[in-house]
Amino acid sequence: MPEYEPVIGMECHAELLTESKMFCGCRNAFGGEPNTRCCPVCTGMPGSLPVMNQKAVEHVIRTALALNCSINPNARFDRKNYFYPDLPKGYQISEYDTPIGIKGWLDVEVDGKTTRVHIRRVHLEEDTGKLFHLAGEENESFVDLNRSGVPLMEIVTDFPPDMRSAEEARAFLMKLRAILTYLEVCDGKMEEGSLRCEPNVSVRPVGSDTFGTKTEIKNLNSFRAVQRGIEYEVERQSKLLESGQQVVQETRGWNESTQATFPQRSKEVEQEYRYFPEPDLVPLSITNEWIESLRSTLPELPDARRTRFIDAYGLPVYDAGLLTDTRALADYFEETARRCEDPKAAANWIMGDLSRLLNASSLDITACPISPENLAGMIRLIAGGTISGKIAKTLIEEMFTTGKPPAQIVEEKGWKTLTDPLALLELVKQVLDDNPQVVSDIRQKGLVQKKGFLVGQVMKFSQGKADPKEVNRLIDEYTRE
Repeated sequence: MPEYEPVIGMECHAELLTESKMFCGCRNAFGGEPNTRCCPVCTGMPGSLPVMNQKAVEHVIRTALALNCSINPNARFDRKNYFYPDLPKGYQISEYDTPIGIKGWLDVEVDGKTTRVHIRRVHLEEDTGKLFHLAGEENESFVDLNRSGVPLMEIVTDFPPDMRSAEEARAFLMKLRAILTYLEVCDGKMEEGSLRCEPNVSVRPVGSDTFGTKTEIKNLNSFRAVQRGIEYEVERQSKLLESGQQVVQETRGWNESTQATFPQRSKEVEQEYRYFPEPDLVPLSITNEWIESLRSTLPELPDARRTRFIDAYGLPVYDAGLLTDTRALADYFEETARRCEDPKAAANWIMGDLSRLLNASSLDITACPISPENLAGMIRLIAGGTISGKIAKTLIEEMFTTGKPPAQIVEEKGWKTLTDPLALLELVKQVLDDNPQVVSDIRQKGLVQKKGFLVGQVMKFSQGKADPKEVNRLIDEYTRE
């Protein structure tokens, strides 16, 4: 039997961060009481007319520029006609043959290999409402139109597809999410549906230049689900072909509990949507002056910032990649590094203990109780010998819990490093007297590795307050005799 390779394209939908909806003045916000943020426009009442949201258009132009797209000078809205209970108008205002952004690309890296993923289009449309299906005797379904009309940006990869593995698809989505959050056009909260992904998956014999029948996995809302969903589809389709069966072109859902896809409906083709120009909206006229004014607002994007972190701060590639995952995290690191003047120490504390505390509390860096100023202050206390690294492990937890400055906590708790020479000497001598065999092994047998035990005992008896450097020096001095 032939060996099969996957061929993967992506359709990604991002809800845009605007105050109001795409074509009306209703508030754009997540959640809330069902059907409380609606009006005749977003509920499709006869005679209501849409008015375009300029901020949403600008968000799409900025995203298209960040994704290396060309901008259509005369983009146009169209009606995409289909019936579904959460689409009250019976059509969706979208863009078809003249989207805002075209012919872009995004480079993704997996296992040291860079793949250029070409982007076919970046366009603007309105989101649909949301259906709720309640299991029970009556098996009822409800519709909430709060989301109906929310500005929605769609990013579609090009054909033929460039991605050949679930890992590449996951890396593409992670990088796209980082760009969107850096631009502050989308909050990227996949668990809230702000960013959704629909992979198109097919398989073909390795070496073939023809494409197999594709399936689309709908509305995946986590990086893990994207990777697992694609992996499942690749295996399912390969087994069908190996057994002589055919793959059916269809839309499939993803069941998180069974870790499997399931059929939903046969896949529509573009002709079935009966696209035609939206008669209630004039075409967009996007001038070069408008484009360049928006280009000037683009921030330093993740790739460029990662490179700068490596060059300017001497960080390893891995550290720089983690610290530039989000704009907020990168900003937090830079502010901390600037204040403590030790970028590597700042990176280590942020990626280590601080990350652990945030994860345990289900917080992200924007809600961190420790300010960059306070974290930098703690690092300075360590560098200046005021506290030991061991005390700092306890101190950062106290800072996280109370939000207090490090110097105040150290003073209140009496955690300053013990630097009194006589007190330190007394501690060291006591530990040496209590462990004559260890001292003998170091002096007589040269087992210097046992010095660590003695240092640990001194630190234990001092409750972590002893200056480790001075303790090491004194032990060296007294075990050389």
